Amino acid sequence: MAGPGSAAAFDPSNAPAGTAAAAPPSTAVTQLIDAYREHGHRRARLDPLARAPLPDVPELRLRFHGLDPAQKREPASTVLPTATTMQALEWQLKRVYCGTTGLDCSSVRKRQRRAWLYARMEAELLAPPLAPDQKRRLLRRLVAAEMWERLAGGTFAHAKRFSLEGCESLVPLLDTLVEEGAGHGVRQVFLGMPHRGRLNTLVNVMGFDARGMLDRLDPDSEVAFSQRDLPYHLGGLAGRMVGDDEISLVLAPNPSHLQSVYPVVCGMARAHVDEHPGTPCLPVMVHGDAAFAGQGVVMETLNLTRRSGYTAGGVVHVIVNNQIGFTTPNVMDVRAHDYCTDVTRMVDAPVLHVNADDPEAVVRAARIAIAYRMEHGADIVIDLIGYRRLGHSEHDTPAVTQPALHAAIAAHPTVTEQYHVASAESTRLADLREAAVRDLRAAPGKAPRAADVSTLHSAARRQLQPLSSQRVQALTQTLTTPPDDVLLHDVVRGLCERWRATVSSDAHTVDWCLAENLAHATLLEDGHSIRLSGMDVGRGTFMHRHAVWQSQASLSDDGDRYVPLQHVAPCQGTFDVINSPLSEEAALGFEYGYSVQTRTRLTLWEAQFGDFVNGAQVFIDQYIASGEYKWGCQSALAMLLPHGHEGVGPEHSNGFLGRFLQLCADDNMRVVMPSTSGQWFHLLREQAALATPKPLIVMSPKTELHGKGRSHSPLQDLIDGRFMPVLADASAVDPQAVARVVLCSGKFFYELHAQREREARADVALVRVEQLYPFPQEALVAALAAFPNLKEIVWAQEEDANQGAWRFVRDALQTCLPEGSRLASVCRSATPSGAHASVRAHQAEQRRLVAAALGAL
Repeated sequence: MAGPGSAAAFDPSNAPAGTAAAAPPSTAVTQLIDAYREHGHRRARLDPLARAPLPDVPELRLRFHGLDPAQKREPASTVLPTATTMQALEWQLKRVYCGTTGLDCSSVRKRQRRAWLYARMEAELLAPPLAPDQKRRLLRRLVAAEMWERLAGGTFAHAKRFSLEGCESLVPLLDTLVEEGAGHGVRQVFLGMPHRGRLNTLVNVMGFDARGMLDRLDPDSEVAFSQRDLPYHLGGLAGRMVGDDEISLVLAPNPSHLQSVYPVVCGMARAHVDEHPGTPCLPVMVHGDAAFAGQGVVMETLNLTRRSGYTAGGVVHVIVNNQIGFTTPNVMDVRAHDYCTDVTRMVDAPVLHVNADDPEAVVRAARIAIAYRMEHGADIVIDLIGYRRLGHSEHDTPAVTQPALHAAIAAHPTVTEQYHVASAESTRLADLREAAVRDLRAAPGKAPRAADVSTLHSAARRQLQPLSSQRVQALTQTLTTPPDDVLLHDVVRGLCERWRATVSSDAHTVDWCLAENLAHATLLEDGHSIRLSGMDVGRGTFMHRHAVWQSQASLSDDGDRYVPLQHVAPCQGTFDVINSPLSEEAALGFEYGYSVQTRTRLTLWEAQFGDFVNGAQVFIDQYIASGEYKWGCQSALAMLLPHGHEGVGPEHSNGFLGRFLQLCADDNMRVVMPSTSGQWFHLLREQAALATPKPLIVMSPKTELHGKGRSHSPLQDLIDGRFMPVLADASAVDPQAVARVVLCSGKFFYELHAQREREARADVALVRVEQLYPFPQEALVAALAAFPNLKEIVWAQEEDANQGAWRFVRDALQTCLPEGSRLASVCRSATPSGAHASVRAHQAEQRRLVAAALGAL
């Protein structure tokens, strides 16, 4: 067939609508070709079970275009093709576009990409068949996939494994993606997938020891006894040789929230791109049909990964389409163009629908997909249409709800049986199956190198360099000096003037914005890199950051931007500040994946309000809090959650601190509520230099970001200090007189402090617990020991009883009590929603809490 520059590559977007009976013959032929390119997938033989007749597509008829060879011919001078020529053309078009592969690129808006796809599709489908040795290898890969399932099912019949039977072609498909990617220079592949086929992939694609995998299915084995997550959630790292090149394969672990791993894999790939510029990597996402079409994180991630700061050069998506979803049939309706892949139309991704029972077509689809992704740096989808031979988890009886479907499946030969005949293989299939089982049972030494995912995180962190007044002054001067062509807004100009005045004398105090910028600047100067992302983080939701300056002389909101932290020093680390779309779930999942993969960057994600993180709860529960414990995935992601009750409603005042603390165990993460800008400064610096990466959850006070200085630290505290998990009461004049200590966190301290000063209460001391987990028992005991006549310790919080720290810390506090003292609490009543929506009610409640906390014995 003709190439992209010929009539056969004519762009259908310019073709006239309706029939072409009156069109010139050459145009009619072009319209016929365009019709097959656009609509051929509707008559492609995609369902291995062939349960429904193919629909009638009028646009694919010769008569529709006035080209019916049976029609009466005009005189010989006409340029209409002969019947023989037309039949040959029609045969070719059907073979390419209506065979076992269907190309749907109707959502691809760029003409050049459509033309590329047509040319590549035609070249692949009309290419010579595979050579005998290629057929033989392909058959053996299918047999290996088949026999792993039979071996696992036969050895442990009652073990869940989420069998791949019915879509065994996934294994040669993944083989092809890796091998073809290597030919394009890819040396790193990031793979994400749901449960179905995961164990098969670990064994047959990544080369993990089959015997060890069987041990994980054995309920009586020591491996199964000690594992912290289910076998079909496992990830791993493996090296695979392709020719003389070793390709590193990373399979990300995945909980039962099936599509949640999608943004994680994209984040891992982006981290690789940032840390290895010029070295291509390949993200591959395997999806289930129902989950891909139904879970919202898919749409969020598709949208997210097209934006600057989130792209990784395109993802190859593979849908393991068993046409039944979970338990209810989800059969495609080609008449209505209703595919599970239709969600990808939002990102102009082409789709290759392919019949899983034609493994050669599957391999061709994989070659096209890799070539497209590497050529255009964009997403592409392979819809691998098969079936599910067993139940959802091998234990159910699917015939109860789908008797006709499973009767058809039971009578349907396996793909290995079909391809054994089609490939004309001389070795008996039974012998091939026996050989595959022997290989699976072979010694581990035959497997490629494999390792736990935790080996990704062994890089040493850079050390923090000493600070001095001179260094801080020089950095501040750099941060507040824009280029000559950047005209600052009056707000930003005033900010710069205040910052320069602040560092001019040790007597001045540092606001939160300057403290953060100085923390970042010192890290960057020392060679650390920083990634800061979230909604509106460039400016800051509360006008508290100003990391990106927009020149007021610019005629465009997108031009003449200046980022001071990108100009700290000649050989500084990288500073990326990225405004995300209106997304929490996909965005946080992406940053988690990024933080797991990165070895050099401090990864920060900020919620617009502290409680806006609720939309990403899956990633907090299943990845951030538990990922290291379950899978060995270490992360130093810092989550910045502006938090505090201010009477502006439940969704803008409460970051649900108690929920984070409920997830704390086994030293899994750090939860803090800093009350001063100096504490904030040191937290950021220490997080970048952690020897053992741990997630950091920061509840920062919104109202103090622009306070009048009560939370602003002296400059010398930044230079000489460090983060203190407990801040003792430095203003208690006579420790002997103190009978009550009020423990608190965050901004509530300042209301307590102001009231105590008004009442001149010498019998009350205020101690701030700045770190809530790991709970600083030793530091708190030392702080309480300063008051020898202590009678009562009060935990005071502005959060509701069920949403703050009280119910988490009370057991730890009991162990810190001095002899003869008792413990009490002051907090709002438990509610299901959180903060007040009335400023007046909020203020009245705050006064009540303060009075109760400072009340007389």
